[in-house]
Amino acid sequence: MAAIPPVCDFGWKAVDAELPGVDGKRHRIFDLAGPNGLLVAFICNHCPYVRAVIDRIVRDANDLNAHGIGFVAISSNDADAYPEDSFENMKRFAERHGFGFPYLYDEDQSVARAYDAACTPDFFGFNRDFELQYRGRLDASRREKGPADLRRDLYEAMAQVARTGEGPRDQVASIGCSIKWKDAA
Repeated sequence: MAAIPPVCDFGWKAVDAELPGVDGKRHRIFDLAGPNGLLVAFICNHCPYVRAVIDRIVRDANDLNAHGIGFVAISSNDADAYPEDSFENMKRFAERHGFGFPYLYDEDQSVARAYDAACTPDFFGFNRDFELQYRGRLDASRREKGPADLRRDLYEAMAQVARTGEGPRDQVASIGCSIKWKDAA
């Protein structure tokens, strides 16, 4: 079922955490920031919305690095209920798509809850002070990749954050599969 996250809560402060990465290392989220900001993306392996645009996500992460924006992807889905999202499959997914950024596993879902992540993909763009400036879509793609000439909403917004410290006031929410929460015990 598709989910749509709320609009950007400008100034909301990022939450730091340490999580295991598919590279075999543990990473602190804040340590992954660039000099001009940080983009935290909640994704997963099985979501058709993510699969449709994963190559564009990788492209934008690489392009934003030149603007001093760090990038991290986090998977928080319940891998027991969705085995395709297991840590081992995350490793294969990252390798297959040439991730040049850390892909972290939020097994207990505490980071997704702290960010109030709603869907995959769900993007949180922060300025250098870790203040939220963008919570919108990658581009106008949905379950299928849109045309190559779509406006790069995420890239343009984060390039603006890198230049000015502030994101655009008009943002279009992302859409994707809901986070697959574990049953509450």
